[in-house]
Amino acid sequence: MADTFSFDIVCNVEMHEVKNAVDQAKKQLTVRYDFKGSKSSITLNDDNSITLIADDDYKLGSLTDILKARLVKRDIPLKALILGKVEKAFEGNVRQVVTFQSGIPMEKAKELVKFIKGLKLKVQSQIQEDKVRVSGKNKDDLQAVIQAIKEKKYDIEMQFINFR
Repeated sequence: MADTFSFDIVCNVEMHEVKNAVDQAKKQLTVRYDFKGSKSSITLNDDNSITLIADDDYKLGSLTDILKARLVKRDIPLKALILGKVEKAFEGNVRQVVTFQSGIPMEKAKELVKFIKGLKLKVQSQIQEDKVRVSGKNKDDLQAVIQAIKEKKYDIEMQFINFR
């Protein structure tokens, strides 16, 4: 039996599920009446970002709603989405690039470590590149840390993996 246990706090998005969600959103886009004759499109780029192009801001909002609905059905958390700035595109259209959060940003990781230390449990936390590792001798303390982080409701998506 191991003398210390640990888990990692990470942010990962399943890109094959994102691809499936984008494909479903494209299919829905072709059958929607309000998009008939429109130049609206949803494109999954090689860098794993999504480009939304619409005729106007209203249709862009509808396009974003379609995409979000498909992502939710595929269990992709909306907190992991980073919506870019709405830009003017060709022929009066508007464009928006959607990217996905990958890894935990350094300032959020520092905030997490500080929060974990403030819990006064017998655990250690350390930042390792884009993840935070929490370790301790008692599994119950580690589970209490997970529960406290879930209750705090951070504005970034986090998964708890490698619990051993």
